[in-house]
Amino acid sequence: MLRNIALAAGALTIMGFMSLPAQADLKLCNQTESRVGAALGYKDKQGWVTEGWWTVEPQKCVTFLKGPLIARFYYVFAVDYDKGGSWGGNSMMCTRDRVFTIRGIENCEARGYRKTGFFEVDTKEETDWTVSLSGEKTTQGQ
Repeated sequence: MLRNIALAAGALTIMGFMSLPAQADLKLCNQTESRVGAALGYKDKQGWVTEGWWTVEPQKCVTFLKGPLIARFYYVFAVDYDKGGSWGGNSMMCTRDRVFTIRGIENCEARGYRKTGFFEVDTKEETDWTVSLSGEKTTQGQ
């Protein structure tokens, strides 16, 4: 009898852990030895938006977006604050030097922003994704 109660309690404990909500976020992990500034671009229900800057310490991660991802593609631009250089790509979006949230990706300069090339991140429609920064930068430091 005592054994059956213990088994039932163990099964309920396991089922309780199984019913916990899955962690679903978009994260960026800095696998370098430098501090990094990062910006994010994505399309939501209202259209394109870019946001920045997150400062990511060496060997640390930050959460860009909390909760299940709503898009397959996200776009990232990052700057190496300590050694110079950046990670970017061909997807042009708007940024500025200080903290920002910018709606739209058209006419960046005419609206007082900088046109910046972001690299594409394909989440393959997963609800949780981590981007890791390491290796070669697309532009080198001075």
